[in-house]
Amino acid sequence: MKSLFRPFLLLVAALPLVLAACGDKEPEQRAAFTQYLQTRIVDKPGVRVPKLTDDEKKSFGDYASHYAVITDFNAGMDASIKPLAGIAQKGTVRSLNDIVTRREDLKTAQQSLNEMGAALKEQQAKADAAHAQLKQPEDLKAVYDKAYEKTVSLPADTFRDVLPELNATFESALKIGDYVEANKTQIEISGAIVRVQDPAVQAELNQLVQALNDQAKNLQQAQTRIQALMLGR
Repeated sequence: MKSLFRPFLLLVAALPLVLAACGDKEPEQRAAFTQYLQTRIVDKPGVRVPKLTDDEKKSFGDYASHYAVITDFNAGMDASIKPLAGIAQKGTVRSLNDIVTRREDLKTAQQSLNEMGAALKEQQAKADAAHAQLKQPEDLKAVYDKAYEKTVSLPADTFRDVLPELNATFESALKIGDYVEANKTQIEISGAIVRVQDPAVQAELNQLVQALNDQAKNLQQAQTRIQALMLGR
């Protein structure tokens, strides 16, 4: 009986040694991942999320899936905000006549903007939930959280701050369009020339136009914030 069970007992005794040898890779993988986050993301200006090579994925081991939380969000954010340039162009107005004749374009752009904001909010919530589930040693967590803040939280929060500014610009333009429509017997528009018969209507229209100009300045400042964040300037 002893000769039959001896190989089995030796195998059981050797098993913990094999598992321990496999687990020894974790400190090396953690160090490699931590260094990558620090040097390729945290220390670099702007928002940059490099794509991992196969060798890098291998060197990070299971921590490559932690990096995927960041890359997946950025891919989703890029898809969400991709229509922004087209929306801004569609909503651009250069004259009072533009506002009056392109009210439907402005409404469509505003609706697209609301959908973009909702999509971005969903992407951020998904990333935050995945981030909260990650189990990381404290030394890695300290660096990872900095990288996450820089590449996920700050871009998402900044874009979500800018979208309402753009939305408010559209809203101000639509108010002008509605006002002109409601007072069309008092307002005559011929190209860039606007004539208003009633001084009270002229004063109210001037206030609405000034509000739009002020909102456009706020939007320009918000766009500058995005550029500074993304480029690190």
